[in-house]
Amino acid sequence: MTQLNFDARTVDPQQTFEPIPAGWYNMMIVESEMKPTSKGDGAYLQVTLKVVDGQHAGRQVFDRMNLQNPNPVAAEIGYKRLSAYCHATGVIQVQDSQQLHGIPFKARVSVRTDTTGQYDPSNEVKAVKHINEDTGTTAAPAAQQWQAAPPAQPAPAAPAWTAPPQQQPPAQWAPPQQPTFQAPQQTQPAPTAAAPWTQQPTAQAAPAAAQPPWTQQPAAQAAPSAQPAPAATGAAAPGPTPPWAQAKQ
Repeated sequence: MTQLNFDARTVDPQQTFEPIPAGWYNMMIVESEMKPTSKGDGAYLQVTLKVVDGQHAGRQVFDRMNLQNPNPVAAEIGYKRLSAYCHATGVIQVQDSQQLHGIPFKARVSVRTDTTGQYDPSNEVKAVKHINEDTGTTAAPAAQQWQAAPPAQPAPAAPAWTAPPQQQPPAQWAPPQQPTFQAPQQTQPAPTAAAPWTQQPTAQAAPAAAQPPWTQQPAAQAAPSAQPAPAATGAAAPGPTPPWAQAKQ
């Protein structure tokens, strides 16, 4: 018995994955390492590719390129594969393999089966292309177009400042003018002659109040003419003539 003092909560359990189906995938290099060959007479570059989108996003595939090998044909094949990765990522001159990391490209993978049964089926990279290059097949999963960031350009010199053109103020809205209403002029009817009975009588001077008889001065009467003395016959002498009698004379 061996005492371990191990807590499995601190380590994720090992998982086994079936190989992803053969086809074209959008992938990128996330790790790279130079390793020696099993015989110790050369070295190869191992890169780890990760699917970046689709149903199998996050799955990883491994690829190896013999760059140092006593067999020149094996080394030539290794450098051709490295050149394909350079053209697919746009990094033509590589000083460090890390320059190829994090740049999406298209990779066609296949499923390799071990005829001896010693190893489980695994994926193998068969070809790589630029992310926007047509693969000529519709069997590949849908991929979004990728545009690599353009190299930084020096900022252009700021142009001399010029005053912006003056803009005309927007016209202010004014309500439409209402037509001025003029009341129709009323025609004055011609004056009609007032009826005689409607005319007010002309004020006349009030007659002077009659003075009472007692205030009137008696008019001077002419002295009566001397009448002849009546005859001695004793007949009465005639009196003055009344007015109604005078008119008949």
